[in-house]
Amino acid sequence: MTFDPAEAHRRNAEPTGASADPPSPTRVAALAPARGEFPSGGVLSPHYRWISIGMCVLIMLTAFEALAVTTIMPTISRELDGASLYAFAFAGPLAISVVGMVLAGAWSDRGNPRNVLFASVALFVVGLLIAGLAPTMGVFVVGRLVHGFGGGAMTVVFYVIVARVYPPVLHPRIFAGFAAAWVIPSLIGPLIAGLVAESVGWRWVFLGVVALVLLAMFMVVPVMRSLHAPGSDIDRPAWNIRRIGWAVLVALAVLAISLSAESSGPVQWIVPVVAVVVAGLALRPLLPPRTLSARRGLPSVILLRGLVAATFFGTEVYIPYMLSSQFGLSPAIAGLALTAAGITWSAASWVQGRFPGISHLASIRVGMGLMAIAIAVSLATALLALDPVIQIIGWAIAGGGMGLMYPRLTVMTLEYSTTSDQGFNSSALSIADSIGSAVALAATAIAFAALQPAGGAWPFAGAFAVTGTICVVALLLGGRVVARRGAAPDTVCVAGGAASHAADPL
Repeated sequence: MTFDPAEAHRRNAEPTGASADPPSPTRVAALAPARGEFPSGGVLSPHYRWISIGMCVLIMLTAFEALAVTTIMPTISRELDGASLYAFAFAGPLAISVVGMVLAGAWSDRGNPRNVLFASVALFVVGLLIAGLAPTMGVFVVGRLVHGFGGGAMTVVFYVIVARVYPPVLHPRIFAGFAAAWVIPSLIGPLIAGLVAESVGWRWVFLGVVALVLLAMFMVVPVMRSLHAPGSDIDRPAWNIRRIGWAVLVALAVLAISLSAESSGPVQWIVPVVAVVVAGLALRPLLPPRTLSARRGLPSVILLRGLVAATFFGTEVYIPYMLSSQFGLSPAIAGLALTAAGITWSAASWVQGRFPGISHLASIRVGMGLMAIAIAVSLATALLALDPVIQIIGWAIAGGGMGLMYPRLTVMTLEYSTTSDQGFNSSALSIADSIGSAVALAATAIAFAALQPAGGAWPFAGAFAVTGTICVVALLLGGRVVARRGAAPDTVCVAGGAASHAADPL
């Protein structure tokens, strides 16, 4: 995922601008052409056709890469002798993507988003090349970090481009296209990645995507010529160095937590504790006040989004690993668990969007209940060596839970926001996604490493116990998303299609 999982985890295709530093409504109005200057037609009309297709293809490839890595990582880890860096290969890109998001948002506001897009795509491609050609697991992880940075930046710049290229009336349609671009990779991506890894080798999962990314860029470039930077220095906000610094500090703290799993002795436990404290302090300016103390209303919505992402993506990366190492399944078959979750995520997203009588709180509680069942199934599969089919069905239940919760948390964020803080709150939602997943992956890596001497499925049981604990915390805090006073968001639903693993329905 880069959206990775983490993809996400792991990367959100939402009309709310769930990215770091999306432009505020006032700034969008200043940067976008006047209403009468927009060419007429739909998103697939001659003027918009190629940029619409190109951006959707880029998002589809990002989604495919995120899901593909989860499917084939057990094979990569085995061939490159990199079991100790397994979780870091997921957590690292998620952590570093936050820095890419913040930098891309600031650069887009100050300059031409065309340059930001070219730079982010270049980094994404370079990262894929490094990963695909990596001779060692260490080099592979470097490639993951590079394209994680580029992927995070790419997510942000897409929203800026939409604001400047498309008239407001077309925004829901192009964002629907972004969401739909995640559905197909969710359904067939794991299977294709597994078959490619088994037939011509896992490296072509990365190298093959490079050619498709370059092809998609050729579709986007012609329209990019019409984009310009703000007209004067007055229109350009100053670089927020402090915000960038906090994002860097958060990323470094999460990376330190992940790498501590390779340490031994007191360092293995001291470093994570110190890093968690540092990450918490650095996160505070990037989130609404009192988010980390679970204040009722918006702060708890943001916190719950991070906990939900942590539970799901922290577990998901170990599912194919367990199915292949403990049950001997091929990458293509092990990836069926991800496909099943993608199908149920999409179906549940559609259901919650079509039945407005289901309240936000009910969707969250049912979704967390389904997630708890899925984690329990995963833990039982590891400890009792249950049939792999049970694990695949269990993870399909987890996808259904996510489909119920993710859209509602997004809508609640908007309902608690005003026009002056929509950008900041959407940014916080995306940061909570990435950092929650990254911290969970780091914690599961420590548990996995600590239980490796026990052998068998015990390391997997330890990882699932960690995410199960996070799930329990999320269950306890779920009711705090409704504010104690005032009108609480309760009935507004997301309308439209469904998307999985990093995209909500519209």
